[in-house]
Amino acid sequence: MTAVLTSCKEEEPEEFNNDAIDEETYAGGRLGTTFNQSASAYEDPTPACEQAGMATAFKYGEFFFEHTITQNNPPFNGLGPLYVRSSCESCHPGYGHGRRMERYRADDWGNGYLLVVYDKSNPSEPYETSVAGMPQTKAVAPFKPSIDENKIQIAWLNYTDEWGNKFDDGESYSLIYPEVTIPEDAFYAPLAVSYGKLGFRLETTIGIYGTGLIDAIPDDSLKAQYQKEYEAGADLNPAFWAGNDWAPTAYYGNTTHPKRFTYALSRGPLQDAPGSNAIWNIPNVTRSNKRSHYLSLNKIIYAVTASQDPEVQADFYHYFPEWNKTGNPETDIYNYLMCDTLPAEMSDQDYVNFMIWHRGLAVPAARNLADADVQRGRKLFRDMGCATCHRPSWTTGPDEFTDPTGFFSTADARLPRYPYQKIWPYSDFIQHRLKMVNDIRTGWCRTTPLWGRGLSPICSGHGDRLHDARARNVIEAIMWHGCPGSDARWTVEKFRKLSKEDRDAVVKFINAI
Repeated sequence: MTAVLTSCKEEEPEEFNNDAIDEETYAGGRLGTTFNQSASAYEDPTPACEQAGMATAFKYGEFFFEHTITQNNPPFNGLGPLYVRSSCESCHPGYGHGRRMERYRADDWGNGYLLVVYDKSNPSEPYETSVAGMPQTKAVAPFKPSIDENKIQIAWLNYTDEWGNKFDDGESYSLIYPEVTIPEDAFYAPLAVSYGKLGFRLETTIGIYGTGLIDAIPDDSLKAQYQKEYEAGADLNPAFWAGNDWAPTAYYGNTTHPKRFTYALSRGPLQDAPGSNAIWNIPNVTRSNKRSHYLSLNKIIYAVTASQDPEVQADFYHYFPEWNKTGNPETDIYNYLMCDTLPAEMSDQDYVNFMIWHRGLAVPAARNLADADVQRGRKLFRDMGCATCHRPSWTTGPDEFTDPTGFFSTADARLPRYPYQKIWPYSDFIQHRLKMVNDIRTGWCRTTPLWGRGLSPICSGHGDRLHDARARNVIEAIMWHGCPGSDARWTVEKFRKLSKEDRDAVVKFINAI
C-alpha cells in the first residue's frame, strides 16, 4: 500500500536560525564541502582529502576520469574488445548527471544514457543475458558491438496528466517521456529470450560528487531508515527489505554493506561501486583485481558468436598476433574473450589514485539559505511531505568502509575518510515507485540526492532531472511524482494547491541546496 508517512529526517531545530543555516550550508559536512560555485563546482577535492595530503594523488586519479581511453596509450589504455564509452566524463558532463538526448550515440558529449534491455514477460524483469547489463555499442577491430547503435531510436512523446498539465491558477507545464525501439537485427549475438519479450528503457548517469560521504553513512542508520518507513506503512522493495530486516539480496558482494548506489540500488560499497566498477566495464580497462573482459551477462553467448564469425576470424591475428596460441582462430578468439588472467592495463597505484579521486569529490555548499523565498520554500518542502523520501540530513559513522574485492582493507589509510559528519544529501537512499509511463525497469527507483543539483546548468550544461532525464526542469520533475498510484502522489496534490509564488519558492529552495 501507499501510506502518508511521517517525516523521516534527523531532528532539526524548530527555528531555522543563523546557526542552523550555517550547519546546512555545509552540505557535505566540514570534511566534505567546497564553496566553489563556478562551472567546476562538482570537481573539487574535499577538505578531508587535502588535509590527508592526497591532493596530488587526487589530481592523478582525476586524469583517468577525464582522459580519453585508447587501445595502446598507457596508462590510459583499455577499450578491447567492446566498450560503452571511451571517456568517463563524456557520460558525466562536468562531473554531473547525464543530459537528455535525442538520439543514442556513444560519442555524443553528455550522453549518459545506459541502455536497459530486459525480459518484460518475467515478473522480476531480469536483464537480457546476451548483452551486458550496460550494453556495449562500440567495439575495437576486428570485433563487432553487441548492439548496432545506428539502429537505436529514441522518440520523445508528449504526456498529458489528469490535470491537463495545468495548475489551478492557469500556469501550464509540459511533460515528455522517451520511447526506445531497437530492431531485432541490431543485436549481434543470439538473444537468450524471444525478441518479442524484450523491453527497452533508458537510465542516465548520476552526479558523482559526494559519493564518499554517502558511503560513510552507517549501515545501521540506513537499516533504521528502512525500518521507520516500513513501520509507517510504506511499500518497500522486497528485494531489499523483508519484514523487519534486510533481504538477502540487499547486500553487495561478500560484505554486509547494504546497497545504496545507482537508481536500481545495484551497487555498494563505493570501493566496488559506480566508479570502481565503471572504469572496468565502461571503457573496459583491466586491473589486477579485474582481469577479464566485460562482454555480456552470459559471456559465452558473445564469445561463441564472435569466435565463429568469419570476418572476425579473418582479421583476429592481424590485430592480436600474440593470441595465435593454437593456429585455430575460433579457439584462440574464444579463449581470448573468456580469459580471466589478462594483463592489467591500470596499475595498482593508478587505481588507488583513481579511488582517492572518486572518494575525494566534495559536495558544493548550499547557497542563499538565508534568502526569504528560499526559507519559505524550505518550510513548504517539509510541510508537503517531500522530506519523507528526500530525507534532508544524515550523520556519518566511523567510516570503516568495506571492499568486496579485498583490494582495500577496512579504514584503508590510502583513501580519504569522513567520520561523524552531518551531511545534507536530501535522500533516504531507498527505492520508491512513481508509476510513470515508460517507467524505470521494475518500477522501483532510488530517491535521488538533491544536493548540488541547482548548479547543474553551469557545471553540466543542462538542468535535466529524473532517471532518464525526462524532466527538463524542477517543475516537470515534481509533476512526474504525481502519477496515479505514485508513492509521492500525496505530496504533489499539496504542491498543486500552492500559489505560484509558493511553487516558485519551493523550486528556488531545491535549486539552492
